[in-house]
Amino acid sequence: MKIAFATEDLTRVDAHFGWAKNIMVYDLTKEGHTFVKTVTFGGSLQEDGNEDKLEPKLEAIKDCAIVYVADIGGPAAARVVAKKIHPMKSKDMETIQDVLGRIREVMKGTPPPWLRKAMLKGQETPIDYESDTNHV
Repeated sequence: MKIAFATEDLTRVDAHFGWAKNIMVYDLTKEGHTFVKTVTFGGSLQEDGNEDKLEPKLEAIKDCAIVYVADIGGPAAARVVAKKIHPMKSKDMETIQDVLGRIREVMKGTPPPWLRKAMLKGQETPIDYESDTNHV
């Protein structure tokens, strides 16, 4: 499962989604995590009402299941959710490594329903035609 982090310092979840200069993406499994990429954004990111600044960020996280942010506005959150990505607000500018470790531990146990759904993002459910009793 891929997880994105809005970050200014490349270490902590310390950025508002729309204003983030960087988004870091990791691939997380129950066994560990792998760094995938950092996407850096320029320009005037703090213009409220400038929805054009969101499109590159949405593109950067399109294959992620979760995005961690310090904060996110309502319209941006709606657009993230519409892409089937779960936005999560991080408390107290946690380090990205701490968040990855915490999620990995939850994945090993019984994850809550929202996390189970996120873990399945991008996995297609195979159709088992043999056990389908409704076929002709």
